[in-house]
Amino acid sequence: MTKAQPSAAERESLSHNLLGQRLGRKGRDTRDRIIAATEKLLAEPPGTAISLSAVAREASLGMTTLYLYFSDLPELLLAVLAPIMETGQQTYIASMRERWPDEELGERCLRFVQAYYAFWVRNSRILHLRNAYADNNDERMRQSRVDSARMIIDLMVEQMDAQPILSLTERSPAHSMATVLLTGIERMITVATDANFRNFAPGDPDPWIRSLMQAEARLLQLAIVDGRAMARIQANG
Repeated sequence: MTKAQPSAAERESLSHNLLGQRLGRKGRDTRDRIIAATEKLLAEPPGTAISLSAVAREASLGMTTLYLYFSDLPELLLAVLAPIMETGQQTYIASMRERWPDEELGERCLRFVQAYYAFWVRNSRILHLRNAYADNNDERMRQSRVDSARMIIDLMVEQMDAQPILSLTERSPAHSMATVLLTGIERMITVATDANFRNFAPGDPDPWIRSLMQAEARLLQLAIVDGRAMARIQANG
């Protein structure tokens, strides 16, 4: 699989600070220190403060220096999130890029849902932060969320043997179905990976989570079976 190339804006952010000054080794090391400090704070138990000032303290840097590299916390979180989303492309997304055989659909669907859940478990704090910012109308975080969802939706549509997206304003029935399916899968996973979930769930929630994943995988399987049947009917006139 070809690794996605960074955008022009991303390349610029890696080679220059916010004053437009080209980064030498010291500048790149400082930027890496900021990102490493953020990753360390994100790995702390839920409830640990995550803010630019907390990152600056963790990195032993002044706020003035930090602002040379990141204008606000969402921009910094997106820099941390970028390589994380790349790992998603290499795990749960990669599994969807080849057509799932009809006789293996149940197994493949469950494997995808489990891999997506595992990805969220590993990265739950930053993904929940992204979604919280998106829900509060941060356009950058909203776009990150939309981009990751769109990729999965498009691959679900391909598994259904449906036509690609028609236009930005016109969606096929398969796209509508894929959108509903992903919404359900994501909602289940975001609840199951919420930091407070286990505090309120009665007993051991793991069997219930496994049951929910199996149900979501079954719905995905049925949608793909139905989509492929419709595609065959259309192909035969």
